[in-house]
Amino acid sequence: MSLKFLAVDDSPTMRRIVANTLKRLGYEDVIEATNGKEALEKLATNSIDFIITDWNMPEMDGLEFVQNVKANGDTSELPILMITTRGVKDDIVDAMKAGVNSYIVKPFTPQVLKEKIDSILNG
Repeated sequence: MSLKFLAVDDSPTMRRIVANTLKRLGYEDVIEATNGKEALEKLATNSIDFIITDWNMPEMDGLEFVQNVKANGDTSELPILMITTRGVKDDIVDAMKAGVNSYIVKPFTPQVLKEKIDSILNG
């Protein structure tokens, strides 16, 4: 099954790392967005299967983006993995409450990304 990923991060470097890692894992189809607002536009025009999003972004941050995705009936079931520098327990709790399926604190290895994606898909 070929999954289409949406990688959301204001850092081009981070988006490239995520996209390259996904490609190495066999997921060729990766759409990129620079913030939550742009990501919502991409979601509206593409059939996305899995979202990987940063938290700290301009215009619309990852938490607000996740809340928007989960509030929309068309996208509420989409799996979401959040990647962020915020490793405080309260932040993780907030992200999970918003509807994030899992959470990775930067920096991370490709192996961790693979394990998180696998565990969400096989959850």
